[in-house]
Amino acid sequence: MKKMGISQFKAHALKILDQVAKTHEEIVITKRGKPLAQIIPCQNKDTNPEPGTLADAFTFEHDIITPLGEELLKSSK
Repeated sequence: MKKMGISQFKAHALKILDQVAKTHEEIVITKRGKPLAQIIPCQNKDTNPEPGTLADAFTFEHDIITPLGEELLKSSK
């Protein structure tokens, strides 16, 4: 993890952000030698997902009653 002073970051912010996006390396921004902020690469590269992509994110169980327990199901009726 690289460290960088706030004045250097301010002078070259766009270039540094492009570098973080490309290399996926984290950078700690310091002010007077103390950590102030951390620049981390975005984990999700797809900022505008296609319709239907959330369907792959869920796990469907065949039996949706058993995890709750039959007692809980009966008491809610």
